[in-house]
Order: sequence, then C-alpha cells, then structure tokens
Amino acid sequence: MRLHRGSSKDAREPSPTPGNLPLSASPRSFRVDVEVVRSGRARRTHYDVPAGTLVRVVVRRAGESPEGCAVLEGETPLPLDTPIDRPLRLTVVPTFSGG
Repeated sequence: MRLHRGSSKDAREPSPTPGNLPLSASPRSFRVDVEVVRSGRARRTHYDVPAGTLVRVVVRRAGESPEGCAVLEGETPLPLDTPIDRPLRLTVVPTFSGG
C-alpha cells in the first residue's frame, strides 16, 4: 500500500463567496407622541423608536433634560428607565427652570 504524501488542501475547491441573507424580521418600532408642557404652552412632536428604547432617550430627543422632568402617561407617572414596548402618548413636564 502506498501513502499519499501531498497536501489534502490541494484538491479542495475554492470556498463559495458569502452572500447577503435577508433578515427574517425587522426590529419592531413604536410611535411615541410627546407633548412638552411649559408655562401654559404645549409643544407636540412624535418619534418612531425601536422596541426597548428607554423613556429617558425620548425625553432627551425632545430637547429636555430627563432628570429635570416629570413624564406622564395619561395621569400616571412613568419612570425614566421604562423600556418602550408599545405605542405611547407621553406628557413631559419640566420640573425646574433656570434663573
């Protein structure tokens, strides 16, 4: 019996080029309506945010300092570290002002 002394890598075919596979599902996103209430005036806007975004991120995006605001969903206070898992309507009330 004769043994082969060559490399086994010589007979190997080139590896196939990697392809781009489509994602099976896009990450969910939710619409968050934001109303910033200050001095009897209201500024309204909305954002589409990925699921799991924290309320604090939305408050910052609305141009307010999260630590200086109360955030309400309806009449219920909402902690800043609440992850967004559904469409929301938030009222942001700045609790302090400069001066």
